Amino acid sequence: MSEEPKGPQGAPEPESSVPESSEPQESPEAQSPEPRKRTRRFPSITRDTARPEGGGRAAAGDAPAPARQWPMLTVLGTTGLGLLLTAFDLFRVGTILVGVALIAGAVLRWALPSVGMLAVRSRFTDMVTYGVLGVAITLLALMAQPNPVIEIPFLDETLHFTIS
Repeated sequence: MSEEPKGPQGAPEPESSVPESSEPQESPEAQSPEPRKRTRRFPSITRDTARPEGGGRAAAGDAPAPARQWPMLTVLGTTGLGLLLTAFDLFRVGTILVGVALIAGAVLRWALPSVGMLAVRSRFTDMVTYGVLGVAITLLALMAQPNPVIEIPFLDETLHFTIS
């Protein structure tokens, strides 16, 4: 049997509608008449991880899970196909497909407001990361020996200078 807190007269105190908190409450006189200004600065101590800018679902919540994450699945599927082609000795085609998949990820991140798990960081950072990696992989695939599709003379001289 628990005892209720008693007031000064010995009668039970009425329950307060204000929830109890571990922090001491300030008296009404100590509170400023102006509301507290909210700041856009990040707090010095982080309590939780913020969701990425476009981190919402790409389809409605009642859609099945693959439909909600179609941008990420598109990029992963294309990359997987490129890696599979590379494993079957179609190196140039496979690596170009991997690079194109990353470039498509950058375009999807730019064009769609909500891309599901394709959003990892801010929109700008995701676009730059996917785009630079996609272009680099595609260019390296086009420059690979034997019979390169693209020849960039200063890169060839730099490579021969560093190896010899």
